[in-house]
Formats: sequence, C-alpha cells, structure tokens
Amino acid sequence: MGRSTSSLCWALCILSITLGVQPTPTLSPPGKRASAASVSAVLNGVTYVNKGLVGFGLIPSNFRESTGDTLGGIGSAIAVKPGTWTSSSGAYSGTLLVHPDRGFNVDGTIDYQARQHEIDFVLHPYTGSANLDFASAQQTLQLTYRETMMLWDVNGTKTTGFDALAIRASQSGSSLVPYPQLPIASTAEPHLALDIEGLVVNADGSFWISDEYGPYIYKYSADGNLLQAIQPPTAITPHDSHGALNFTSAVDPATGRSANQGFEGLTVDATNHILYAMLQSATIQDGGDDKSTSRYTRLLAYDISNSAAPASLVGEWVVPLPLSSKGKTLQTSEIHFVSPGVFLALARDSDGHGGDDNNSGYKQADLFSISGATDIHGSKFDLPANPLAPGGKLDKSITPATYVGFASYIDATQLARFGLHNGKPSDATLINAKWESFALASVGDSAFPDDYFLFTASDNDFMTTDGVALGVPYNAGIDIDNQFLVFRLTLPGVTKGSF
Repeated sequence: MGRSTSSLCWALCILSITLGVQPTPTLSPPGKRASAASVSAVLNGVTYVNKGLVGFGLIPSNFRESTGDTLGGIGSAIAVKPGTWTSSSGAYSGTLLVHPDRGFNVDGTIDYQARQHEIDFVLHPYTGSANLDFASAQQTLQLTYRETMMLWDVNGTKTTGFDALAIRASQSGSSLVPYPQLPIASTAEPHLALDIEGLVVNADGSFWISDEYGPYIYKYSADGNLLQAIQPPTAITPHDSHGALNFTSAVDPATGRSANQGFEGLTVDATNHILYAMLQSATIQDGGDDKSTSRYTRLLAYDISNSAAPASLVGEWVVPLPLSSKGKTLQTSEIHFVSPGVFLALARDSDGHGGDDNNSGYKQADLFSISGATDIHGSKFDLPANPLAPGGKLDKSITPATYVGFASYIDATQLARFGLHNGKPSDATLINAKWESFALASVGDSAFPDDYFLFTASDNDFMTTDGVALGVPYNAGIDIDNQFLVFRLTLPGVTKGSF
C-alpha cells in the first residue's frame, strides 16, 4: 500500500451519530447569556467575557470507526479543519480533526497505530435560559463521523501506542531536517511510539502533534507521513539516574518530564509562525514527582517559519498552574493562543464521569499571560542539573506568567441548561472527568466582533462495555461517551486568521 493512500475511510458511507430526530432548540439573542450576568476575567488590563455554554454533543462510547476499532480518546487533540467553517441562518458547520492518544490501555499499552479522524458538525447555538432535556441538548451540536487516516513512521512503517522501551538513533530526515533520537517500542519492534495530546493544523493540511513519551513535537504531511521531529531541551527530556534517555511511561525518570505528563498543550501563533508547547505539569527536578509541588510548568516557543531547517527554540517561560483546595496542582490538559503573549489553558481535576470521584471541584478554561514573565530559554535552567523550582519553590530570579481563572465547565446553571450535572448520580448525564482539547472559531457577529466559539472535547479513554481494540472485543466495565461542549467567549485582541 502506498503511503499517499494510507487513509482508511468509508467514502460512500458517512455515519450519523446524533441520537434520534429532535427539534432544533429555539435560539436566543446572540449576545445574551443564560445566567444573570456574564463571567469576566481581567488580564493585563483587558477584560475577557464568558457568555456561557451554547452547545453540547456526544459520540456514543461504543461507536466504531472505519478500521473496526472503537472510536475513543478523541478529546486528546482537536482542531477545526481549515476552510470548513461556515455559517448560515444562525447555524454553523465545519469539520473537526481529532486525534486519539494511544488506544485502549487499561490493562497495558497496545500496538495502536496513531490516527486522525474527521468529524463533521453542525452547531445550533442555544442561549436560552430554559433547561433542555439530555436528548434535545445533543441537537445543539450534531456530530457525524466521516473518515480515518492512519499516521506513519519513517519509510511508511506503522507507529505504535506501545510503551517506549527503546531508542532509535538520530538520523537524517526529510527536507534536510535530521531526526533526533526517537522513542520506539523495542529493538524487536522499532516503531515510533506516540501518545498524542496536542494538535495544530496548517493551512496546507500538514499538521503538528505533541506527545507524552518524548515529550516531542512531530510534523506530519496532510496524508499522514512523518516530516520532522522537535526534541526539547535536556531539562525536559526524561533521563535515568545515569543520565541516559529513558522514554518509558511506566515510571518517573530521574529528571525531565514526569511519566504521562508530557506536552499536553500545543498551539500556534500562525501570523508569526511560532509554535507553543506546554508540559502538563512541572519536570521531576522542579517538583514534578508530587502533586503538592508540581505547579511550575514550562511553556516553550519554537520558530517554525523555515520548513527546510530544524525548528529553533526562541522562548521559554514558567507558568504557575492553579491549586486545589487541598494544595494539589491542577494540571493543564491544553492551551490555545489568543493574542501575542496571551493564552487559554485547560486546567482540571480528575473527577467526573469515569474519574476518581463523581463530584468535580475544578475544570476551567483559564487565561495566562507571559508578558513580563522571565524568558529562560538557553539559560542554565535548560539543563537538568539546574532546577528552576526545586521542591516546588520557584527560583527568585524567575518571574512566572500571570494566571487568572475564567470559564468553568462545572457551573451548575450552565450544565443544567444542557441536561448535564456535576456530582451524583454517575450516569450518562454526568460531566466527564477528562477534558483535554480546545478549538476556536469566530462567531462572525458584527455586533460582537471579538466573540468566539470555544469547542472542547473529553477523552473517554475508550471506556465502553462494547468495545473493539485491534479487532479484539473488550468490556471496560463502564460506558463513557465522548462528550463535546461549546462556549461563547469574548476574546479581545485576537488577530484575525491567526489560528
């Protein structure tokens, strides 16, 4: 099979995954929020406004994609496919590109080939104050699976979701860009190991993904072939007690990213060709081995303007993540560029449907600014021997980013409007535990030119009682649907066409 024809799809069978036929909810005036007052946040003297939830949809937990595998984990990384966003008569449509992580791995990692799914959507924004029932709420965001494309390693070989237990030596790559040492499953199965958590799509269809094993950033062609790999500074890559690279996710390294705490966030300033990646929490040497000391994570910036040369590190900042009421770090699961120096960040606990507890205390799309923060790229802190926050205490020479809370996922009034809830009972209407992705699209409202829809999706970890992984049926003991939410936000300063 040629590498250019690696897309697996049902060209003649586009499957609808909306539930039943329900009337479209009546729309309310464009600028109105359902609750008594909009929720605002001020950052650098600029006011940002959360106008509330306007859409909810889901993909059933047992839905199967064109390979025959269960469609799951897709909240790990999403983006609106360039050129597909349209609006007509108050409705919006387009296509989401979504990437699952490493497959159903409750009982251990599996040989799951990385892939990209396309999901069409129609958004009918609902801003009314009346509470919709659960079935009617799903008509506000109608989702239709379209196709799946597989991702390939160098020379057209498969990628894998297996734990990275070996290392491939550095080698020459495409377009004169060399590949660094890469995480592979084993010497016997030397396939690139990927646990995808971030996605940025370019105008030409090529795309960047970030992963947790490296943690690396990879560039892929529009047809799913590997083009480039970015290796971060040695302070971030995982090293054992002897100073050797060790990419396994089974245990924490001696230094570098914590196990399963890689580049969860990936976004781009498309105007200036700067790619940003953020660790889920602090590196081990910066307190990342304990949730009570792991709040000082790192944001990195890469110049990607020259595709024929390795991306260059041009910035690095410390971002202080929020803390729970018990002083535990609320790790970040996604970021999104808003305007120069300003980003959205998805911070959350692990509670909700499929989580540690039914009652979630924190799930938010927050804001942070690196304006005034110390740029540490190229400094001693890029070496693992020089922690920037030993024991969780930030070095006094470093000014961190400014971080403010913003849009809550667990506001009881907003959830009730879409037939959802937080806390008991544990059923399909309970908000999911793991939310891990963002995508922005302009509302296109001349009365509110700074308003954007924020699409966000949950990672259900492929949890279903009727699943298939690599052709083998499984029962995970619980059904967790792939939930999607849409907020309407006022985000001043966004450069039109910047994402």
